[in-house]
Amino acid sequence: MRQLGVLLIVAGVTIAMCGCKTHQTTHKSTPVDSTPITEPQPETSIAAAKPDNRPILACFGDSLTAGLGTDPGESYPDYLQAGLDARGYHYRVVNEGISGNTTKDGVGRLNTILALKPSVVIVEFGGNDGLRGLPIQDSRANLDKIITTLQASGAKVALAGITLPPDYGPDYIKQFDATYTLLAKKHHVPMLPFLLKGVYGVSGMMQSDRTHATAAGNKIVADNVLPLVLPLLKK
Repeated sequence: MRQLGVLLIVAGVTIAMCGCKTHQTTHKSTPVDSTPITEPQPETSIAAAKPDNRPILACFGDSLTAGLGTDPGESYPDYLQAGLDARGYHYRVVNEGISGNTTKDGVGRLNTILALKPSVVIVEFGGNDGLRGLPIQDSRANLDKIITTLQASGAKVALAGITLPPDYGPDYIKQFDATYTLLAKKHHVPMLPFLLKGVYGVSGMMQSDRTHATAAGNKIVADNVLPLVLPLLKK
């Protein structure tokens, strides 16, 4: 009987073990995709920059045009652009002022201006000639060439004048000032006798060098220039 009991116990254990194996569930491992998951990207189209086909108004001159001593965006051509935009005139104002330029330098830069194919050019030169005491006839001949060349290209020209401090002597100053009047009459171009009208000598409008306008002064200069050029423009 004892041996029979042992045999029954062994048989029971064996059956239990077989039952466990029978009911054991095996799972096949699924390969893991190692490709990184990325968020769907929105379609982006980079539009090509549209060319600016507006006719060009070139401000051609020296440091008074360049805006020497003021921050970018504070030259008179910048304020002139804003004034034209506000009035519905679709022109692109290009600042072609270079500090220190004389009328001779202006002649030397004519090809650069012509390459722009400007519709209108505001010519502002002469101050550096006068401050250096250069011969009036030379300055007058250079300005004459500038205006003649620009008009021959089909551009409309406006002339912005300047004057000199009184210590340069009345005779020299008189001849200097007359240059702008004579050339304006000769070439039938509108002329602003004094670019810094309402600016020169006015507190807050001139820099400490008493030669160049501040940002506030350049706004006034742009206001001075606007009526000079508006008759030359089309809407």
